[in-house]
Amino acid sequence: MADASTPFRIKGATGDWEVVIGLEVHAQVTSNAKLFSGAATTFGAEPNTQVSLVDAAMPGMLPVPNRECIRQAVRTGMAIDAQINKWSRFDRKNYFYADLPQGYQISQLYHPLVGEGAIEIEVGDDTKTIGVERIHVEQDAGKLMHDQHPTRSYVDLNRSGVALMEIVSRPDMRSPAEAGAYLTKLRSILRYVGSCDGNMDQGSMRADVNVSVRKPGEEFGTRTETKNVNSIRFVMQAIEHEAARQVDVLEAGGTIVQETRLFNPDSGTTRSMRSKEDAHDYRYFPDPDLLPLELDEAFLDECRASLPELPDVKRARYEGLGITPYNAQVLTAEVESARWFDALLDAGAKPAAAANWVTSELFGALNRLGKSIGESPVTPGQAAELLALVADGTLSGSLAKQVFEAMLETGDAPGKIVEERGLKQTSDTGAIEAVIAEVLAKNPGQLEQYRGGKVALFGFFVGQTMKAMGGKANPAVVNDLLKKALG
Repeated sequence: MADASTPFRIKGATGDWEVVIGLEVHAQVTSNAKLFSGAATTFGAEPNTQVSLVDAAMPGMLPVPNRECIRQAVRTGMAIDAQINKWSRFDRKNYFYADLPQGYQISQLYHPLVGEGAIEIEVGDDTKTIGVERIHVEQDAGKLMHDQHPTRSYVDLNRSGVALMEIVSRPDMRSPAEAGAYLTKLRSILRYVGSCDGNMDQGSMRADVNVSVRKPGEEFGTRTETKNVNSIRFVMQAIEHEAARQVDVLEAGGTIVQETRLFNPDSGTTRSMRSKEDAHDYRYFPDPDLLPLELDEAFLDECRASLPELPDVKRARYEGLGITPYNAQVLTAEVESARWFDALLDAGAKPAAAANWVTSELFGALNRLGKSIGESPVTPGQAAELLALVADGTLSGSLAKQVFEAMLETGDAPGKIVEERGLKQTSDTGAIEAVIAEVLAKNPGQLEQYRGGKVALFGFFVGQTMKAMGGKANPAVVNDLLKKALG
C-alpha cells in the first residue's frame, strides 16, 4: 500500500495520475425486525426461516415502516452532523432478479431521510473532511446460494426486507489510505451510535467502491463501481488495482467503460460484471403502498438525546485528562474499548497510568489469548484495584505483572492473590540492607570495578538485590540504600 502520509500518485509513462474515490456503504440497521415486516433479522439462521408474507411478496400484504429502523438512521445522520429531512419518501426501484420476490426494491431516490453531512478522518499527520452526500433507507434483497447443488441455485429470503442504510460519500478521497480511514471512522461511529454492528465479515456492512483516474487538476474521468466489497483491506486493494488498471488502459490509448465490477479477494484484482451503459431503466416512482415519512420535533429530540459521547469528543476528553494523544486514539478506536476504559476510570483509576496499562498490558494479554476486550477475564473494577496497589506501593511493577497473570488465569481479585501468594512489596530497610550486604559480599569483583569508576554496574547490584528478595523489595528503597552502601 502507498504511504498514507504522502500524496497518492500513480506513475505512468505519460506522467502522474490522480485517483478519485467515492464510497457507497450499505450498513444493516440494528433492529430485531425488518424494515417493513416483523420477521427476525438474526444472523446465521437456517435458510428461509425468517421470512414473513410481506418479505415473500404474497398478494395483499402491505408494508408498514419499522419505527426503530427510521430512528437508527436519523441518529446516524445526527452523529455526522447531517441534515435530517423532516419529510422523506419511499420509491420503488424496479428490476427482476430471483432473490427479489416483489420485482422491485423499496428505496429512497428523490427524497432521502438524511441529507448532507461530513466525516473527519486522519491519514498520517493530516486531517481531512470527507463529505457525505446522503443517507437513505432501503430494504435488502435475498441471497442466491450456488454451492449447494452442481446444476441449481437456491434462494434464501432471510435477508429479504432487512433494513439498510446506504451512506453515500462525495468523491473526496484521493488514496486507498484515505478510503480505509473513512471506512474505519464510519464503522466506529456506527458502532458508537449502535445503529449498525459493522461486522463486514457477516455482510452487515459492505461497500460499493467508485474509482476514476485523471491527471491532477483535470476534470473527473469515467468511473467504475466495484460492488459489495466486505473488508476495509479489500476496499483498499480494490482501489489500488482498479486505479492502476485504468491508467494502463488510458496510456495504451483505450477508454474507460462505465461499468460494474467485482473484486476477487484471492488475487486482489477486479473483473467486469456488467456495463452500466447497458443497464436497464429502474423506472423509479413513489411507492403507492407507503405514505411519506413525516418527522416531528419530539421524535428528533428523542433521537438527539439518545446519542452517546462520540469518538472525537471522547478522544478530546481523554487528552484533557492527561492521556497521550496516541493512547487516546487507541482507546477510542473501538466503542467496546472506550466503554471498558470509562468503567475503569469510574472505578477510581488514575487516567494516565490506567491508559498506559490498558494499551500495553491488557491489550497485549488479550491479543495473546485471542480475546476481545468484551471477553476480558479481568473486570474494570479488578484492574482499578490492581493499579491502586501499584500506586500505594503495595506492588512493584514486576509484582504487578505476576498478579495480573494470576488474575487472567483465575479471575480472582488482585488483593486476594497478593495475600494468598505473599506477593506484597516490602520497604523494610533493615531487611533490604541485610540483603544488599550479602550481594556486595558475594560479588567483590564487580564491587571493585564499580568503585573504580564502572558506574554502569549499579544496575547489576539492583538486579541482584531484587532477585535475592524475590522481586518483592521496593525498587526506590533498594536504589537509595544501594547508593549509600556503595558510597
